[in-house]
Amino acid sequence: MKNYLLISNIVLFLVVVVLAVLVLFPQKTNKAKNADDIAINKEATLPIAYVDVDSLLLNYTMYKSLSEELLQQEEKSRVKITQQAVSLQKEMADFQQKVENQAFLSAERAQSEQARLVKKQQDLQELDTRLTKELVNKQQEMNLQLKASIDSIIVEYNKDKNYHLIMSNTGNDNILYGNKSYNITNDILQLMNAEK
Repeated sequence: MKNYLLISNIVLFLVVVVLAVLVLFPQKTNKAKNADDIAINKEATLPIAYVDVDSLLLNYTMYKSLSEELLQQEEKSRVKITQQAVSLQKEMADFQQKVENQAFLSAERAQSEQARLVKKQQDLQELDTRLTKELVNKQQEMNLQLKASIDSIIVEYNKDKNYHLIMSNTGNDNILYGNKSYNITNDILQLMNAEK
């Protein structure tokens, strides 16, 4: 019985010593090691960057020229529609005056003229719709062309820089604040404007 009590006390003592060692000197697990690595790497620059797309587009010569083309096409469309609308209004006013003055030889002739003017108005509306659709398509083509250009430049730029993530930042985007050291907009802009 005494031996049993002695052995129990020794085992209990060893368990307490082992527990004390484990509590006082914990082994570093992978989690602890990763936490230390993160604490150390906070001082280093993260392999991410962002491009201020608004600033990029405002200073990108290709964007300026494409926007100018689009504006010119829009202006031509607007002028064409306006001229035809003014002409149609004049014809409608002339028609109304002829109806009031009973200048038409017959009711059929008046109806024929009215049908012609209604058809001309419908054609003008269709032209307006078609020109608007063309402008929207041109805008979409321009956006795709710009995106392809930006993407190719960023891929080329990143071959040397090895960023893991490059984000876009526009006025209403998700990046509320970005340290200027992560902003690569000027580098990208120089490459884009150098490409002809």
